[in-house]
Parts: sequence; C-alpha cells; structure tokens
Amino acid sequence: MQEEQAFIGRQPIMDSKQRIIGYELLFRHGADAASAVFADDLKACVQVLVGTLNDFDSEWLLGDKFAFINMNQDMLLGDMVELLPPKRTVLEVLKTVDLNEDVVARLASLKEKGFSIALDNPPNTLVDPHIMSLVDYVKVDVLTHGLDKATELFMHFKPFNVKMIAEKVETAAEHKALEKIGFKIFQGFYFAHPETLSAKVINPTFTSVLDLMNMVSRDADISEIEMGFKKDAAISFKLLRYINSVGFGLSCEIKSIGHALSILGRKQLYRWLALLMATAGENTTSPALMKTSITRGRLTELLGESYFDKAERDNLFIVGVFSLLDVILEMPMEQALDKIQLAEPVTDALLNRQGIYGPFLSLAEACEYSDSKSINALAESLQFDPEKVNGCHMAALAWVEELAI
Repeated sequence: MQEEQAFIGRQPIMDSKQRIIGYELLFRHGADAASAVFADDLKACVQVLVGTLNDFDSEWLLGDKFAFINMNQDMLLGDMVELLPPKRTVLEVLKTVDLNEDVVARLASLKEKGFSIALDNPPNTLVDPHIMSLVDYVKVDVLTHGLDKATELFMHFKPFNVKMIAEKVETAAEHKALEKIGFKIFQGFYFAHPETLSAKVINPTFTSVLDLMNMVSRDADISEIEMGFKKDAAISFKLLRYINSVGFGLSCEIKSIGHALSILGRKQLYRWLALLMATAGENTTSPALMKTSITRGRLTELLGESYFDKAERDNLFIVGVFSLLDVILEMPMEQALDKIQLAEPVTDALLNRQGIYGPFLSLAEACEYSDSKSINALAESLQFDPEKVNGCHMAALAWVEELAI
C-alpha cells in the first residue's frame, strides 16, 4: 500500500442520556499512524478530512453534532486546518502538542474563527488561565488513568468552566461511577460496542420483526404478511412512516399496509425489516449501537458493489446489520441465528467471518475500529485502493445520517 493512503473511522460521543452529540473522526495512515503523523501524511490526512467535513451540510445532515478531530502540532500550525468548517469542528489537541507561545497564539486565532478546542488528556499541572479560556472540552482517558485519577482530573479542570469528556469507557460500572463523579459526556466501547451479556427474553416488538422476516424468507402469502403487521401497531406505523417519507419519493400518500407492501416488494421489505431489527429494542439498546449496526450493513454492501449483483449485495447488507445481533440481543451469535432463517453464506460470514461475504464484513469492521493494519491487508486482498474504501465508508455514514433513525 502506498504512503499517501488514509482511512477514516468514527466513534460516537454521547451525553448522559446516551444521545449522540458528536463523533471523533479518526484517520490512520499505515500500521504506525496511531503514534505519528509524518510530513508526507499531513496533506493526505487533512485532505480526506476536509473533503469529508465539507460535505456535512449536503450529505450528512448532522444537525448540531460535532466532529472531533485529532490535531498534532504540525496540523494545528498548518494552513489546511482552516479549510474545515469551524462551526462543526472541535480541534482535539493531542497531549503530545507543546502548548508553547506559538501554539497558544494559533489556538486563539482558530477560536476566533469559530472552532471549538478540546484538550486530550492534559496534565493536572496545566493552570494557565489564558490557555484554559480557549478550551471548550477536556477529555480524560479512563482506561489509562483509572477512576481515582479521572476524579482528580475532573476536580482540577471543572472550575475552568469546560465540558469534561470521559473517554475509553468500557463497562457499565465505569459509566455509573463516572456519572457519580460528575462527567456528563462519554466516549468508548461501552456505548459503541457493548460487551455481550447473558441471554435474555426477546421483547414482543423484536419477536414481531423476526416473525415477519421469516414469513418473507419462506415466501408467505401477502395476506399472511399483512396480518403479521397488523398484530404490531408500532411496526405498522413505522412502515407507513417510512414509505411516506420524502426520501422514498412517492407522489401520493400510502394509507394501507397492503398498499405499502405492494409498493415495497418482498426484497425491499426484507431489507427494511433487517434495518428495523437493529432498532426494535430501542428502549434498551444504545442509539450508538443501532447506528453502528446499520452503518456496518451499508458499508459492507457498498464494499461489495463491484463484486456482486443486487441480490448478493442485499445479503451483504444483512450480513453487516446482523453482525451485531449478538450484542443487541445479549446472547451468543449461534443462539441469535437460531431464531431466523438465513442463507448459508450469510451464516458463515456471521459466525466465522468466512465464505464469499466474510472478507467484506471484516473490512467494514476494520474501518469502524480504525484498525489500519487489517484495513491495509483486507483492502489489498480485495484489490481496493484507499480512495474506494474511504469513499464507501463516507457514503455509508452519510446514508445512515439521512435515515434520521
């Protein structure tokens, strides 16, 4: 892979009610990019970020969500950072940045232009009132520091009237402890990738979705499928809302379930139900997890565009969405798959990351985790260039934002 390659991932940043307020955008350039950004990397990385963020208004529809972007010293002092949309961008100053006179002056200039400033894991020896007057957010790495140190840092920086973010939160216990300390903004695998817990009973709404998917899968009569919808008012409402949405582009309002089903067709209905499955447990499932599931489905599908026909790409979408089914249902994947009828290649990809769909799912997961080593290897094995992988990832993120779920 060539040195100018750059890949972007993102991780949600949540408020105390687990609502997404922003995303940390992560760029990676080769296996060692996490520890250094070289001179040749700078242009490639920032160009990708500029191209991505400047599409927010037309494609992402992020509303009041922010993009948190890691900044090393060269990036802060360079000109390209000013091409980023200031009202949407939080410049996350890495702990390796020397907050010398030139850097502080640059931060003040960027602040005047409308950028927000975040400090990533600053030391509790930082007390300069001028520097802190420029700062909007302070991030604390809970995994590295532990709860005691996180408490100390919280108490040190809170009087400066900044918003404190606990990052690398990995368990429910940590989340609760951090809330007690006073943190109100969080980031970490607990929200985006919760650990699998013990099995639980599936709630009726989720059961209804599974039943409908199985009806479509076995080619049941349309009247039976319609009756399945009528048994669950929430699903019926969502179907009519979906098909009457502006994005669907119909010229007349669809008022009956039967008419909606005839307009959708079975393949599109199955795809929509798969999408709905990721949100069926929305009262207990993290919104970030729902979006991760659906984004992964779309990204897996887009990555396979040049390899598969439409029917196969629909399977790729299912593979991506269902790849977090074990986490959503809080049960082993084998047990979750017992509840739904899926094609063997889909099951093989979900259980083993193998078969014809396996590499595409693995690449989508690698993009999501910003695993540069795996991204490079998988992209090369599929004969993808970095522009294609980046383009697919950005298109997937945009598509999910437009769903407004």
